[in-house]
Amino acid sequence: MIGLALKMLFGDTAKYLMLVAGLFFATFLIVQQASVFCGLMRWTTATVKNVGAPIYVVEERVEQANETNPMRDTDVARVRSVSAVRWAMPLYSGIQRVRLNDGSFKTVQLIGIDAASLAGGPTQMLEGNLEDLRLPNTVVIDELATQRLSTDPKNPLKKIKVGDQFEINDVEARVVGICKAMRSFTGGPYIWTTYERALQYTPSSRKMLSSVIAAPIDGMTTDEAAAEIEKTTGLRAYVNRDFGDNPKDFNTATVWWYVKNTGIPISFGTTVVIGFIVGVAIACQTFYAFVLDNLKHLGALKAMGMSNFRLSMMLIVQALTVGIIGFGLGLLATSGFAMGAIHNNQPPFYMPWQIPVVAFVVIQLICMLAALMGIIRLSLYEPAMVFRA
Repeated sequence: MIGLALKMLFGDTAKYLMLVAGLFFATFLIVQQASVFCGLMRWTTATVKNVGAPIYVVEERVEQANETNPMRDTDVARVRSVSAVRWAMPLYSGIQRVRLNDGSFKTVQLIGIDAASLAGGPTQMLEGNLEDLRLPNTVVIDELATQRLSTDPKNPLKKIKVGDQFEINDVEARVVGICKAMRSFTGGPYIWTTYERALQYTPSSRKMLSSVIAAPIDGMTTDEAAAEIEKTTGLRAYVNRDFGDNPKDFNTATVWWYVKNTGIPISFGTTVVIGFIVGVAIACQTFYAFVLDNLKHLGALKAMGMSNFRLSMMLIVQALTVGIIGFGLGLLATSGFAMGAIHNNQPPFYMPWQIPVVAFVVIQLICMLAALMGIIRLSLYEPAMVFRA
């Protein structure tokens, strides 16, 4: 039965290729757009991931990682006074301008960390030493900065290197290290320096502290320590944990804020829905035409005694086959797109395992819908009509 069903399917080359092409296009649109959306959402939490502190203590009205409500310097001591806190350090985070040698400006994400402990510094250094940040007028830049902050305006391919200098708001900055970091949602590179020097690079204001990073004492979880900080200080404490269902996780709170307050989900969701509609339209129409073209053969099998159940199983096997092939080709094309995105660092691309699993289920549902239309048409076909024809 299965062999006969596949022979019928592959025998009609035009409709077989049309079915595969429609499901391939639907798979590519669904998986690629969903993965780019997830990658973009990961970029919104780049600062949290790049700093990597267990707990972030921010002003009580802050709802997501890219929102900065300045705090008082005394808030660091308030957090340190909490019995559940092992250590607490100040952190500056803000967008600043870098002036290049040709007089042009680039925006960067400036991170200021405690000079003594270097807590919140980059975890993966590619060149130089993080400890050199304690030297005067020094910074550590990420890989993107080596491209964006070229020291030779006539040759933009020449990358900035350790020992080169530039200016942040007319204050000298000397590169002592290059690190690996996730790209910012704003598109600018990351630059690390000490907290005191970050305040020198930044136009002064009454309150300059962006947040306080902290860690719990031994034997206490980050959730328990964060709850104790909020109870004692009245500030808001977020836990640095991967995306989940806990609104107290900084990554989760940030992603949901962008989902609820921006048009990004609608934009990507529309494309995903279009991919689904295209898949349904092409698959259902083409498979129905395929069943009509083979109705006489299926009717002959029915007249020879094959039950409707077995005939229906033949159609289901055919639909599942083109679904698996179309999905596989679509996923392969998405993987090629991902390799290009990773090589060029854009667009953002992140494909958790849930995306291909859900896409596979969606494609198979499309195929089952197409098969159902064929089954309904076949069930209405009388075997005697074969002999009349």
